[in-house]
Amino acid sequence: MTNTTHTTTRGPIPLPQAAARLLITIGALGTIASTFLSWTWTSQFPGDLTVYGYPAGLQIIALTAGALTLLHALTLWNTPGLHWLNPGKNTTPLLLTALSAFTVCWFTAIAIAVDLGGLVNLEPGAYTALITSALPIIGALALPAPGTGIRAYLTKPDHPRPKTTNPLTERAIITAATALALTVFTYGIGIDNDASETFIGYLLAVVFAAWGLVHAGLLDRYATLSAHHKGFAATLAFIAAAIFPFTQNDDHNANIGVNILIFATVALGLNIVVGLTGLLDLGYVAFLGVGAYAAALVSGSEYSRFSGVHFPFWAAALTGMAASLVFGVLIGAPTLRLRGDYLAIVTLGFGEIFRIAVNNLDGDSGPDITRGPNGITQIPDLNIFGFNLGEPHDLGGFTLGRFANYLFLMLVVTAIVVIVFTRAADSRIGRSWIAIREDETAATAMGINGFRVKLIAFALGASLAGLAGTVMAHVNYSVNPQPYQFAGAAPPNSAFLLAAVVLGGMGTVSGPLLGASVLYLVPEKLQFLQNYELLAFGIALILLMRFRPEGIIANRRRQLEFHETGQLDVPAQTTLADEPAVNKAGA
Repeated sequence: MTNTTHTTTRGPIPLPQAAARLLITIGALGTIASTFLSWTWTSQFPGDLTVYGYPAGLQIIALTAGALTLLHALTLWNTPGLHWLNPGKNTTPLLLTALSAFTVCWFTAIAIAVDLGGLVNLEPGAYTALITSALPIIGALALPAPGTGIRAYLTKPDHPRPKTTNPLTERAIITAATALALTVFTYGIGIDNDASETFIGYLLAVVFAAWGLVHAGLLDRYATLSAHHKGFAATLAFIAAAIFPFTQNDDHNANIGVNILIFATVALGLNIVVGLTGLLDLGYVAFLGVGAYAAALVSGSEYSRFSGVHFPFWAAALTGMAASLVFGVLIGAPTLRLRGDYLAIVTLGFGEIFRIAVNNLDGDSGPDITRGPNGITQIPDLNIFGFNLGEPHDLGGFTLGRFANYLFLMLVVTAIVVIVFTRAADSRIGRSWIAIREDETAATAMGINGFRVKLIAFALGASLAGLAGTVMAHVNYSVNPQPYQFAGAAPPNSAFLLAAVVLGGMGTVSGPLLGASVLYLVPEKLQFLQNYELLAFGIALILLMRFRPEGIIANRRRQLEFHETGQLDVPAQTTLADEPAVNKAGA
């Protein structure tokens, strides 16, 4: 256990603890019951919340949040088998879980009133949900508080070190957590784009429930188990991703999955440069464009400058990677002696130069290579070992469409990139990258060739982006200069990729994957946010820097940098002065 303790005080609401427990339980049960009632009289509101006895849309989300609140309430009654849910018996996880149900219910009622024109459109079920979802909040605030003030509720408490369990049990826990994550993701991605209210409710429930899991220490527990079974956890994650297309009836959702994997793969390449080496690259999206254009030129498209050249996929992928690698070396060699803001400005300039250059290589302003703003179109679908990815295929009674085929291809590409990233990070060169990131002067003094090490990182990151660009050119049927800019209304752009790395967690494998998923899925489902993408990124990053500066999925080293030892589940560093007197005498 850690060497720090947290004192508890009376909650801000003066109620006996027995009454508070009862209030939480009744409120959770009432919230669950309200979802089986009608919340509005008309089916015009997304999800059709008019049916009795059959929850739908936001009612399902409220039902799930209410059930989680009930589970936390049962831990207060020392129910057998539920101690694992809140091992520290802290109030904050319960409060945050109750907030997930509360925010969903109140947001739904407000949305119904706004969309349909007044509170008169609410049915008794909605009023029941409003009242009962507030009861657990009152009860949680009457329980002993972790400290004084609201900051005490937001501060993550210490947790006892988990006991070592059977390896089979640990793998079963990892399997269950992966299945749960797949279920949550599948439900979210399956929400119709027109039902933005439902997706907002989904986000509210997921954010507060996940926040509660963090404060309960369950996410840290899962991270520890995954670290003990890295290969098993990674394999399960890829299996879950491979199962995803079979859960979808609409190939459009598979298209979203393909794009998420493409941008997540590019973000992993950027993570080598930013997360491991500490170089701020603001023009990284240009390497994605180099790979896409290189693959398009040898794709056999009739609009390609080399229309008679048609490389097989493996040769096109190597061409895209090689082109991006060459550009990475050409740009990195003269500029990587710069540091900090100066390097960022140079990389930003390179990104803009690339976009302007391909925009002008149209035969009028320059040589006819990229067809300028028109781009290279009609890029044919890939054909790998006689398997045409552009045609639907039947497998086990399921019909896999075009985007599902490309999703499987991108899973292979992502697996390759993950292996390259992990092997490089754990190698001697990876330790050199981390040394450069921490203190380049000290690393150089210890004999590390800073320029060579940074150039390798720059070139490797660029080549991985080029590999993803090769697939993206075929998925989109075309390439054009417009997307390859620093910031834009839709990805890919350098700001999106950088935000994915920072939001997910720099220096980790799963961080950029999660960051890219969130940043792509949210604007896709909330169409009105597409014109305010940078504003949303800014708000998200500000909140992240305030509450979790190391990112959603934290690298252990960065956690130690941003938090005191006592705030983490790690032993405090001891000094000679802390050694017992007997040991000193024996020495």
